[in-house]
Amino acid sequence: MNGNLKLAIQKSGRLTEKSLQLLRACGLDIENYSDRLIVSARNYELDLLFLRDDDIPEYVQDGVADIGIVGEDVVIEKEADVEIIKRLAYGRCRLMLAGPEDRNIPELDQLNGKRVATSYPKILSNFFRNNKIDAKIIQISGSVEIAPSLGIADYICDIVSTGNTLKLNKLKKFITVFDSEAVLIGSKNLTSDTEKFLKLKNLILRIESALNAKNSKYLMMNIPKSALQKIREILPALKSPTILPLADESMLAVHAVIPSEMFWEIQEKLHLAGASGLLLIPIENMIL
Repeated sequence: MNGNLKLAIQKSGRLTEKSLQLLRACGLDIENYSDRLIVSARNYELDLLFLRDDDIPEYVQDGVADIGIVGEDVVIEKEADVEIIKRLAYGRCRLMLAGPEDRNIPELDQLNGKRVATSYPKILSNFFRNNKIDAKIIQISGSVEIAPSLGIADYICDIVSTGNTLKLNKLKKFITVFDSEAVLIGSKNLTSDTEKFLKLKNLILRIESALNAKNSKYLMMNIPKSALQKIREILPALKSPTILPLADESMLAVHAVIPSEMFWEIQEKLHLAGASGLLLIPIENMIL
């Protein structure tokens, strides 16, 4: 073994490209993996294992991989004995109950005695047990959405992102069973390997820096000195903004880091308060 930290990610699927984008945003030089199952980062002691997402929790649990990036729904469904280290804020989706669009949306207790098809029997079983619902769960691997039209089930429980697949199969969603997103998971035995644990801590710092940067922007603007207090009240800055003098002594330059989604909510207020020359700049990395 080469002593590298081993990270398992989805070989092909909805998390693959965003997981690679995140790792590259962390400064890792990762070559195009093509059909290879294992590649190494050129500038970090890290090996990437490309696996089926269903296999990732077990590989991490058994120590074949030290850490993994996978949907939280897969971790819970597999009941893997792993630790969720970090939520990664992408790959968000919902496991939802859905049924034929020509039926009235049922109350939850109306599912008693009904047949529900799903690829997530353990999550659904826990949901029904917690809500005291006695329904028959029919486990299906893939193409769950066709179960009602084939007469296999009355309703389905499946992952929903945009809802387009449901519409194509004349289904409508009605109850959320579980909210999921991509998570970084780790082996519970990793702390026993001091060298690998230190590599993991450094990698987590890089990931947090990349996620903070993705969710923030650097805002620069010029303002009248007299408007400073009002501008400060408008800015949702992470910390106190930077205030710089300009050649025109009646003006100031204000620099601040703000949440990305807030800019369009506050830009008109800033203009009305006297701000001009607003410049919004992406941030590559940010360590808080």
